[in-house]
Amino acid sequence: MRAIEAILELARWAPSGDNTQPWRFEVVDDAHAVIHGFDTREHCIYDLDGRPSQMSIGALIETAAIAASAHGLRMHSMRRVVGTPETRPTIDLRFTPDAQVQRDPLHDVIKLRSVQRRPFATTPLTDAQKAALQACVGAEHSVRWIEGRSARLAMARLLFRSARLRLVTPEAYRVHREVIEWDARFSEDKVPDQALGVNQAMLSMMRFVMQSWARVQFFNRFLAGTWMPRIQMDFVPALACGAHFVLLARRPPLSIDDNLQAGRAVQRFWLTATRLGLMVQPELTPLIFARYAQEGRNFSIKAGTLGAAQRVARGLQQVAGPDATGNGVFIGRIGHAPAPNARSVRKGLSALRHDPARSA
Repeated sequence: MRAIEAILELARWAPSGDNTQPWRFEVVDDAHAVIHGFDTREHCIYDLDGRPSQMSIGALIETAAIAASAHGLRMHSMRRVVGTPETRPTIDLRFTPDAQVQRDPLHDVIKLRSVQRRPFATTPLTDAQKAALQACVGAEHSVRWIEGRSARLAMARLLFRSARLRLVTPEAYRVHREVIEWDARFSEDKVPDQALGVNQAMLSMMRFVMQSWARVQFFNRFLAGTWMPRIQMDFVPALACGAHFVLLARRPPLSIDDNLQAGRAVQRFWLTATRLGLMVQPELTPLIFARYAQEGRNFSIKAGTLGAAQRVARGLQQVAGPDATGNGVFIGRIGHAPAPNARSVRKGLSALRHDPARSA
């Protein structure tokens, strides 16, 4: 396998929302590859202005740079600014031999990094672990810790409220229906149901209810249908962790390049956590809804959702700080836990090859 193919083989393991993998690869020559990105803002309520997709592409760029280091190559990335729409960021990756480049220690954990949605141990992180995680994100980002029993409880309440908004919104329902692969331990392009972090009884109920929006509405209205999923998937895990964290940019991210840089910082944080023996679960929903609220943007046909999002925004500021909505780029929980026995995997390189005819 050529070095550039080996680099892309590892880069494709970068994280993306609901395993969407918003990228395709073009190999120009042995020293030049192109990432043809895209976002899902038109049909995914969680991809606000394409920011999450752009951050995923940033994580991909960082992963490629780490992978290149094992081949003694230095990577330079450049986004094309002419002739490419905002919804389709295109990035050139160029690789040059450099005797000063050493193998990045994060290289060996690229494939091990994953999402663990089940409860963690409540053992606090050590000062050394927190220092390593702060150092890895660079000067343009910082880590704010939300730790201690009372802080975890406050975060659990916030996630519980935010999850209700997620579960009663028809636009979110359509996303959930499309991204779950049922009866699966692994999935190449979705989230396997066995990785959702709930018990078998809850999985069976979810599968039945999610067959139609009318059924979801009936369960929510008459059978308290949001309570058990929120308890199992949001409230209990939020209590059971070493800490929650907010990754903050020095200034509010306003451009695609800001979001790409944030994604690179997120990937280094997540890979460093993996190398330290820690597990991570993203908790982005409050941040996304808070941004809708901050901008006064209606995001659902369901009445009352903007008001509910405004309450989530106030809760986020109380728990994570007044700058969390504007400067926050990533929120999650972290701690000690076994590796998940079910997870999203990735499409193969052949399936991720750029097709000019399809993207035209």
